[in-house]
Amino acid sequence: MKILQAKLSRYDAPQKAKAAGIYPYFRAISSEQDTEVLMNGKKVLMFGSNSYMGLTNDPRVIEAAVKATRKYGTGLAGSPFLNGTLDIHKELEARLADFVGKEDAMLYSTGFGVNLGVVSTLTGREDYIILDEQDHASIIEGRRLSFSNYLKYKHNDMASLEDQLRKTEPDKIKLIVTDSVFSMEGDVANLPVIVELAKKYNATVMVDEAHGIGVFGQNGRGVCHHYGVSDDVDLIMGTFSKSFASLGGFIATDKEITNFLRHHSRSYIFTASITPASVAAVNASLDIMLTEPERQKHLWDITNFALDSFRQMGCEIGHTSTPIIPLFIRDDYKTFRVTRDLLDEGVFVNPVVSPAVAPKDTLIRYSLMATHTKEQVERSLDAIEKVFRRYDLLG
Repeated sequence: MKILQAKLSRYDAPQKAKAAGIYPYFRAISSEQDTEVLMNGKKVLMFGSNSYMGLTNDPRVIEAAVKATRKYGTGLAGSPFLNGTLDIHKELEARLADFVGKEDAMLYSTGFGVNLGVVSTLTGREDYIILDEQDHASIIEGRRLSFSNYLKYKHNDMASLEDQLRKTEPDKIKLIVTDSVFSMEGDVANLPVIVELAKKYNATVMVDEAHGIGVFGQNGRGVCHHYGVSDDVDLIMGTFSKSFASLGGFIATDKEITNFLRHHSRSYIFTASITPASVAAVNASLDIMLTEPERQKHLWDITNFALDSFRQMGCEIGHTSTPIIPLFIRDDYKTFRVTRDLLDEGVFVNPVVSPAVAPKDTLIRYSLMATHTKEQVERSLDAIEKVFRRYDLLG
């Protein structure tokens, strides 16, 4: 056995979980991503999806993707820098810029690629990148590719952020990057104070709205819009794999920044363009978000119902105030067992264990879609209460 294989063969955590019958990943679904999905011939309630607007199987979105595929084909076979820019790419960029209130926008093939390509590109060796300690992995990887100085502040702790800003040199670029809604625990960044501190220390702010768009703000424009700070946030990032029911991502900002990124961002220049079907699906989803605000209202109605129910049940749900609801378990293997038992009860949820969170913070991630009915939420709550009592997880 070669040295690499010998080293990697010592990683056996998945094998141990499989042997114990509690391995919770790569569970095959044989139907569309809906509030109920088909697994092994059995219908299961889906509470593990990021499709907050519930549009992944909307007939209008599907038809738009099919129509675009018939016209433009299945792919671009090149990057946007060369042969991979279509008229519909430019049209969507203009719509998204207007949607979030910026001058310009750029489309990337994945949301991960946006953060990787933007965070790694904007600052130089003597500049600073300042991150919340719970920022998404894509932001962290972008920082790792940068040659800039790195500072980290305690999660959503504004005093800690200011402590880090005080360490910076006044004449250097200071890029603060934060999620708007933190993807694992569902809490919301304190953007008003972040913006105030950025003004005080002449810093630039980038906000990842992956889990905020569709959920917060007028017609789902995001947390920046919700707080009225869109003009003060320099860069707004979003993904298409969640409320937009597609795949890809975007960065919206001023034209000076997009001009630089278009010619320097490696995950943009050296990645094939987002497919025509994906672009058309985003466009159709945006139309629906703009014309059907009742979807967002219903999402908040069932979110508030679920939040109240979990609190009354005695679940520990942390500081969430969003459709992402963490159910803390604080033990890796118990988290896997609860996930398995809930699936047996007909409820699909996601286990979140280290290194995605600290070992002491392992949890079940329960997430809601605008297409869930109250009756489906109630059924899931009954199953969760039954399983959580089994493991003595209710306060």
